[in-house]
Amino acid sequence: MSEAPSEQTGAAAEAAGSHQLTELPSGVRVVTEAMPSVRSVALGLWVGTGSRDETPEQAGVSHFLEHLLFKGTERYSAIELNEEFDAIGAAFNAATSKETTHLHARFLDEHTERAFDLMSEMLLAPTMPEDEVDSERQVVIEEIAMYEDEPQDRVHDVLDAVVFPGHPLGRRVLGAAEVIGSIPVDDIGGYHRSHYVGPNLVVAAAGNLEHARVVELAERFLAPPPGSEPRTWEPPAAGPASSFMAKETEQYHICFGGPGIDRNDDRRFAFRVLNTIFGGSSSSRLFREVREKRGLAYSVGSYADHYRDAGIFALYVGTRGNNVEEAVEIIGSELDRISTEKVSDGELARAKESVKGRIVLSEESTLARMSRLAGATLFDVPILTLDELIERIDAVSADDVIDVARDFLKIDGLSAACIGPDENCFRKALAPVSETLAAAA
Repeated sequence: MSEAPSEQTGAAAEAAGSHQLTELPSGVRVVTEAMPSVRSVALGLWVGTGSRDETPEQAGVSHFLEHLLFKGTERYSAIELNEEFDAIGAAFNAATSKETTHLHARFLDEHTERAFDLMSEMLLAPTMPEDEVDSERQVVIEEIAMYEDEPQDRVHDVLDAVVFPGHPLGRRVLGAAEVIGSIPVDDIGGYHRSHYVGPNLVVAAAGNLEHARVVELAERFLAPPPGSEPRTWEPPAAGPASSFMAKETEQYHICFGGPGIDRNDDRRFAFRVLNTIFGGSSSSRLFREVREKRGLAYSVGSYADHYRDAGIFALYVGTRGNNVEEAVEIIGSELDRISTEKVSDGELARAKESVKGRIVLSEESTLARMSRLAGATLFDVPILTLDELIERIDAVSADDVIDVARDFLKIDGLSAACIGPDENCFRKALAPVSETLAAAA
């Protein structure tokens, strides 16, 4: 007799805006949120595995494997899988990040069982025929080549490698073309068997659904191998550094960034408000000073990524060579100002309303709700209600913002990365802003 699932429910578990969580004997966790006002369901099958779980010899295998999940199962060829999803009017896709891989689909609620059946087989039983694997190798290698031609995207990976040197978080999700071109099918299968295991899987769904029904489907269709959770890595302790990649481009693509906070750090709410003020919105300081006032760039802004046990704060600007020094100087002065002067009441209020508005708008999407449930469950982050999220944002004070800025946004604590035609131009721009970075260049 199998062990009964463990379940966490609320008093109004099936009401809109509440979630339910059940852990199956296999270790698979099922988390759902009912949205009775819609006629669709967003379903995701998530694996707590991404590029940070790879060795250098496996660089890119998580993303490559995601591609191969679409190449056929014992029952369906790749073309037949597409036909099956089209037959139920589903929008389906997949994604890989540094810490997760997942399949997701949106469909009419009446097709939940059919979609679950198809997605489960894709996730756990891909056949990976040799000819399909070899064909898809070329697709991924072309994707890598396309990415190499996009310096405004590539520079963020250059920065990651500087902020997390010698660490899996410093490697890009796409991996290395030489690995993709040569890794044996047996090695890909081994990676799948060792990582796509019960304790590392989450089923997440939001929409017009019943939790018990989704649990029943998971018990019927998902039978992953047992296994332990993947190893974790301690983030490296690295000081500020800089990196330059030479490329003939019209613009210099420049990033500054440094260690941030992890997914479960309570400071993440203050960090989100801080980022909105500094560079994460169209009324932010960076956008206003660099683009609106001086016209030095089309694209400028900041962002924060949070991982299991680490994080990164970063900012980006793309500008022509004759504007590099001025743009970097403005960035340096704005970093200094945000970490030394309290934000005004008006600026704080505007940023908080902006953050709350984005949260509320995203909560109207079944896909966004499903993704939030999945991420929180995979990484043991409390799943807050919409009201609780808004309360956390409202509670952020000007003192909270400057405290986070002092901890993470001081220029002498940040690293720098650049892709452009002339390294001397980049080094010259760094010198007036940070002696530490100029010396590290």
